[in-house]
Amino acid sequence: MASSVPPRRQEKGRGHLLDMNAPRRIVKDPEKDARDLARVQRWVMSVLACTTILHLVVGLVVAAVMLDDAPDTSKVGLNVIAGIFGTIAVATGLAIHGRRILSPWLLLGVIPTAVGLWLTFR
Repeated sequence: MASSVPPRRQEKGRGHLLDMNAPRRIVKDPEKDARDLARVQRWVMSVLACTTILHLVVGLVVAAVMLDDAPDTSKVGLNVIAGIFGTIAVATGLAIHGRRILSPWLLLGVIPTAVGLWLTFR
């Protein structure tokens, strides 16, 4: 009786090809899949939240730079508000990942204020 599988597939050492007579067993671990999915969802959520808040921060810095006739206190105020929202963005990312919110990472929120003040008064 002739085999329907071509001879080259019956050779040993060609394990990367599909063997219809011995299909691979799929070992599924639903708990691992759920953990992986939750980790990906957490990262997507934190990236979306942080980038959305950081867009607001950049908008506040740009507004402070573009104000020409406003007093300097208004420009400084916008830059301080940008720093506060930058800190909120970092805290949001930490909270989504279940980390301690009060940490040295919150100092990253000061960067928009420093950059904004430098751009405003250079």
